[in-house]
Amino acid sequence: MGSIDRYIFKMVLASFGIVLVSLTGVIWITQALRGIDLMTSQGQTILTFLGFTSLAIPVLVLIIAPIALMIAVSHTLTKLATDSEVIVMNAAGLSPMRLFRPFLYATLVVSLIVAFIASYMAPDGMRRLKRWDAEITADVLTNILQPGRFAQLDTNLTVRIKERQPGGLLVGIFVDDRRDPKERITIIADHGTILKNKDGSFLVLEDGNLQRFETGKTDPAMVAFARYAFDMSKFSNRSQDVTYGIRERYLWELFSPPANDPMYQQMSGAFSAELHDRLMAPLYPFAFAALTFAFLGQPRTTRQSRNFSMGNAIGAVFALRMAGFACSVAAAKSDWAAPLQYALLFGTIFGSLAIIKLGIVIEPPAKLIEAINRSNERILRLFRRPVAA
Repeated sequence: MGSIDRYIFKMVLASFGIVLVSLTGVIWITQALRGIDLMTSQGQTILTFLGFTSLAIPVLVLIIAPIALMIAVSHTLTKLATDSEVIVMNAAGLSPMRLFRPFLYATLVVSLIVAFIASYMAPDGMRRLKRWDAEITADVLTNILQPGRFAQLDTNLTVRIKERQPGGLLVGIFVDDRRDPKERITIIADHGTILKNKDGSFLVLEDGNLQRFETGKTDPAMVAFARYAFDMSKFSNRSQDVTYGIRERYLWELFSPPANDPMYQQMSGAFSAELHDRLMAPLYPFAFAALTFAFLGQPRTTRQSRNFSMGNAIGAVFALRMAGFACSVAAAKSDWAAPLQYALLFGTIFGSLAIIKLGIVIEPPAKLIEAINRSNERILRLFRRPVAA
């Protein structure tokens, strides 16, 4: 790799990293805000909330990475053109196909990242997310114990909490236990927490008192305590069977799903569509990079020409991705959708490479350039017109 290749390669990957992190962060925040009730209503910590929501990041990167690469390629080409570096390279005998080489190296790196995410990281994150969600939602202690409600956990067992505070702290706890016909136990505590360990689940109460009413006795026995553990192991259900959906399957599981898999028997078309979608994911960076370079890689003489090509590149990439989404949806029920998507991707890649190799400059029509210039002149005259006193 020569010095020019390294210069462009580093510029593309640096731009790609900045755009990818920025777009992923913005979209992740909007998605994470939907799960804010996990931390508030269910009493989870901020670390649990961040860990829970961050498991969906690989899925976001899978979609955003090709778009981030397209933006990085267009930014790099625009910078090279603005600094007249493209013109100098072209005058020095560097062909468009040769100039595309460092962009191709960067695209290969992005494609390998996307392939790894599609085959392992994204489904693994979705699996962890599903298991974590099942564990949280299946636990009675975090779902039934809602602030201000009298929750009947069992026959003749009622628990109420006043509020939940950050860190899983429960404030204002009331427990009424009448399960033993020979006695009734009433517990009032200032605060407490839920403790889970190998011995079970316990409601650890602090700063409270316990009243025990025994049958045949007129006066209750009262005990003030600083710390008291109330066993609630039977209400914390951890042994939940999680059934993984199609998007939670690894790539090799989509290649050869078990014949007796009930989900595969019912939705074999969806398995095939997901498999093709995973296989085509690494092709999108090549298609987007080649398409963008075909529109912007040639030296430009006018700013209008570059703006026109930039708009066309964005429109072409958007149309290709939307067509891909449509084919992915249709592939679950139609046999022709997946081959059509492959044809669109390979047709775009080879068509763009042909344009680059032949050195074709995609210019707007001359009349369109003239119309844009006249429009710009009218706008300038409008703003320059003096205002009457």
